[in-house]
Amino acid sequence: MPTNLLPMAAQDLTWAVTPHESPRPEDELSTILEKPGFGEVFTDHLVDLCWSAAGGWHRPRVRPYAALSLDPAAAVLHYAQEIFEGLKAYRHADGSIWTFRPEMNARRMQRSAARLALPELPEAYFLDSLKQLIAVDGRWVPSAPETSLYLRPFMFAKEAFLGVRPAKKVEYVLIASPAGAYFTGGVAPVKIWVSTTFTRAGHGGMGAAKTGGNYASSLVAQQEAYDHGCAQVLFLDAQEGVYLEELGGMNVVLVTKDGRLLTPDSDSILEGITLDSVLTLARDRGLTVEQRRVSLAEWKDGVASGDIVEAFACGTAAVITPIGELLWEGGSLPIPTPEDSVAMSLREELTGIQYGRVEDRHGWMTRLDG
Repeated sequence: MPTNLLPMAAQDLTWAVTPHESPRPEDELSTILEKPGFGEVFTDHLVDLCWSAAGGWHRPRVRPYAALSLDPAAAVLHYAQEIFEGLKAYRHADGSIWTFRPEMNARRMQRSAARLALPELPEAYFLDSLKQLIAVDGRWVPSAPETSLYLRPFMFAKEAFLGVRPAKKVEYVLIASPAGAYFTGGVAPVKIWVSTTFTRAGHGGMGAAKTGGNYASSLVAQQEAYDHGCAQVLFLDAQEGVYLEELGGMNVVLVTKDGRLLTPDSDSILEGITLDSVLTLARDRGLTVEQRRVSLAEWKDGVASGDIVEAFACGTAAVITPIGELLWEGGSLPIPTPEDSVAMSLREELTGIQYGRVEDRHGWMTRLDG
């Protein structure tokens, strides 16, 4: 039985908290946090919350991390009605635990839910689920430079029913995993493979939703990138195969010599929270931001003419990654990374805000503990 009940953000729900009977011993946890890797080890607890068409959101729990039980006919296994998010918890120098713009993740999850015909989780529930997990697993947040606790909220259709319609029973779950520095040897430019065979999403599709199907469809192209010695794959638009979309899991930004930041705009691109933050910081510096259709030819010609002086990718995991070279079937294009790199300067500022080293003048950080 749960040992205590904690009030949720909404008065009509309470969290039932069941502590793990055998939490990870401190010495073992210390070893894990020294080299946490990514997505390999998970905290002692998880959060889950159910929804039904008849009863709405109900039965919020914090319980020991364990396997989920699914009926073989659960709709998610047959029709991929599923969405997820990704964000991080950061330990500041004073030991406090914070996260970055979680309300943006909550709203993006609502938009994804609407696209996948899933119920929209109220923002207050989303935010409180993060705090509830940190309340029991805060010791899992590492303190070494560039490390964090990766938070993975997800929602899936669990109704056992083979008819093709939106499920009437859904589950929201939050799990967490300590994450090491993305670049163990320091930030370095990466090679990107331009896919001319596969596309990520088309107009009217699910590209703007954070759903597993988009990632599943990208894996074959990602493997193609690995086969060519590249770290990521760049997708072009599905209609003409001319315009930049996004990488397998990151947004792309080009920097011009006259201080403009160019980034692709399309209804099939996932709205990046890191991208939005980077562009805001760039505007703060007086740089011009252009969100519009950007062709691959414009990128190639801009590098050749000297008009485009650097390029980078951005996303939750790596924050900002310089792009050092584009490769495609039959060709390649080296991308310069100047000493006074705009990308690296923005990365330093953004991570400084996240870890509490730089003033949070936009009010982006939310405290999760205390």
